[in-house]
Amino acid sequence: MDAVRRFFDGDVFYSFKHSPLTIIAAVVIVVYAVSAVFAVYVAPHNPFDLKTLNLLDAFTPPSFTGRGNPEYFLGTDDQGRDVLSAIIFGSRMSLVIGLCATLLAAAVGVTLGLVSGYAGGKVDAFIMRVADVQLSFPAILIALLIDGLARAALPKNLHDQLAVYVLIFAIAAAGWVNYARTVRGSTLVERNKEYVQAARVIGRHPLAIMFAHVLPNVLGPVLVIGTLQIGAAIITESSLSFLGVGVPPTQPSLGTLIRIGNDFLFSGEWWITVFPGAALVILVLSINVLGDWLRDALNPRLR
Repeated sequence: MDAVRRFFDGDVFYSFKHSPLTIIAAVVIVVYAVSAVFAVYVAPHNPFDLKTLNLLDAFTPPSFTGRGNPEYFLGTDDQGRDVLSAIIFGSRMSLVIGLCATLLAAAVGVTLGLVSGYAGGKVDAFIMRVADVQLSFPAILIALLIDGLARAALPKNLHDQLAVYVLIFAIAAAGWVNYARTVRGSTLVERNKEYVQAARVIGRHPLAIMFAHVLPNVLGPVLVIGTLQIGAAIITESSLSFLGVGVPPTQPSLGTLIRIGNDFLFSGEWWITVFPGAALVILVLSINVLGDWLRDALNPRLR
């Protein structure tokens, strides 16, 4: 209880409640998260239950246009699936992939950054040269390469079953560098401070020093990067799914919905791609706004 009380009395919460834009972004993210978790109960229809689909309802315009069906507020796609329900289910997949990829990238990047900054020498040089090489390639290209290698190595009958896991690994492999370089820089500063030297003197193991003493003091920038990287991971996943190398059609994300709607954009059925695209923009924009606020709130120079 004391920790909760200190949080609500602290500078971070004060900054949050005095930033209307951040509050709106947080509310939007909570709505997305709750809708994604309880999609089965929140969505008006189950768009991926073949028994409930009716091809006669295909290409139904949004109900607010005056030409649609009241049951489908945002209209239907080429298979008669409710676009609103598809967005809710697709947001769940995008959020899961974005969160898991960000957590995996953070775990790998923070660990390598700690080892690189604390050990120094050849270990530091090797890890940073690998990071430099990776930074010379766009993240989407690295993700495409890993996804392609996985598809070539895995049996075809396992592609759809393992597609989500491969996608998470590919996005994480493209995003660990930012964590590693940031943590390395902070670790180079922290390793020469008195508390680290005292831990060495009493015989603490280097791994214990890194993770028990140094890590808590370098987590501030990591939280900011992690928040922003969730949005970047969702964009990367959507880009891969739009290109047809992301999640399978049976587990569609927002990127898959946009790709499906893009085939009908110029034939008059604009709502099939516009609404999933708008949902993606609103989600990523809200995450970025929250990340920008967190960066400022955790910067002591701006308090």
